[in-house]
Amino acid sequence: MTVDPAPASPALRSSAPRVPAARLGVAVVHDLVTEIVTGEVAPGEALPTEERLAQHFGVSRTVIRESVKRLEEKGLITSTPGRGTIVEPTTSWNILDSVVLSVMLENDDSLGVLDDLAVIRGALEGAMAAATASHHSDDEIAQVLSSLEEMERTVDDLDEFPDADLRFHFLVMTLSRNELASNITKILFTRARQSARFLGHQTSDAHQITLDEHRRVYEAIATGDVAGAEQAMRSHIIDAWQRRRFPTRRET
Repeated sequence: MTVDPAPASPALRSSAPRVPAARLGVAVVHDLVTEIVTGEVAPGEALPTEERLAQHFGVSRTVIRESVKRLEEKGLITSTPGRGTIVEPTTSWNILDSVVLSVMLENDDSLGVLDDLAVIRGALEGAMAAATASHHSDDEIAQVLSSLEEMERTVDDLDEFPDADLRFHFLVMTLSRNELASNITKILFTRARQSARFLGHQTSDAHQITLDEHRRVYEAIATGDVAGAEQAMRSHIIDAWQRRRFPTRRET
């Protein structure tokens, strides 16, 4: 005797697969962070109630509850009994958080965030270049030279050169032995490189200028010129960003 299988439930018969709650939560968190970063919900204001947010996003209150918890972990909001969920001032935000930083860059129409990022990178990487110049070994100098030579080989390659450039910076950071500054800068640098605004329009002419600036960094490190290494790295980062921010007619 053959037993017919039980009919599938309406949910299982649906052709559209269910979106996991975790993925829904990622989208909700991104949208809520965007609302806060862009000032749609200003510091001191309260987020809508859990019920209203669930209706707005078309998700369960559980997803909203978990998403709000993520925002609180990022320093964007504080839940206070009797007051609701209040948006915190920018000074409380975890700027190094991947979502917060990405959303800030996505909405950086004035390029002010990238301007600030260049200043921060210049200060941190300048200090790390100085540290590397102050205590390098012969083997470490050979590593920096090898990295510079890789940049020289790829200077006309618009795809390979930026990666060689990145490896030079990361090497100098590593050799500085300042792990905190290195980790902070790598987070900022890696996230910024995902922004088209940060990358700008790459040209071989710009690459040659960048290569010359890296050569000055190497020479200062190799000769133990601490002040020179700091200045060369800081100037390179600021100047390279200004070239990408305000490209010349020839570069465009």
